[in-house]
Amino acid sequence: MRDIRILVWDFPTRTFHWLLALSFIAAYGTAEAERFQALHLLFGYTAAGLVAFRLVWGLIGTRYARFSSFVFSPRAALDYASSLFTGAPQRFVGHSPLGSWAVVLLLAMQVLVFATGLGTFLVPNGDFLEDLHEGVAAAALALVAVHIAAVILTSVVHRENLVRAMISGRKRGAAQDSATGARAFAAIVLVALVAALWSGIVPAPGVTDLRGALTAQASQHGRHHDHDED
Repeated sequence: MRDIRILVWDFPTRTFHWLLALSFIAAYGTAEAERFQALHLLFGYTAAGLVAFRLVWGLIGTRYARFSSFVFSPRAALDYASSLFTGAPQRFVGHSPLGSWAVVLLLAMQVLVFATGLGTFLVPNGDFLEDLHEGVAAAALALVAVHIAAVILTSVVHRENLVRAMISGRKRGAAQDSATGARAFAAIVLVALVAALWSGIVPAPGVTDLRGALTAQASQHGRHHDHDED
């Protein structure tokens, strides 16, 4: 049977994927400068909320979004990895065994990053948590780099642009293997919740005080600037 382009990644899964990528990279990039601390916290809360959504979506989402469709067998992962360097690589419509493990590890690392980061605010004299938070974040970044390299490798081996697939949601496959429904409404709800967090409708502990402090600092800087001009 001839393959066609079928829906594999539903709209909520794609929305989650790209929002999480943006949130993590932005949180990492705003970690050092104190003037960006409110942004750093907001990106961290956003990433945590996205992970929570993905855990739920892994139970109630469409066919390939569900964790029940993942292949976790270590033997299957080894067989798949070795097949990539042969003339007949194994192909999976949804997540491959390596891809299944990558999703779980990336989600777990995000949970650890958030937990250690939140701990730095909640635990008195928690300097050790700050060091742990930085180490876990660096490890998560390394895992993201490995993930990107694996996506490039498998895209070349399978001759299928997997980045484009995560944008369009479509890959090659048989008609009967298509996921049913893009579930756009769930993606709209997800984006609305993220927008509510950033607008302040959904409270984010620590961010309100930081916003006030940063606003006051900017106002004070503006007054000093005006005074210098006088």
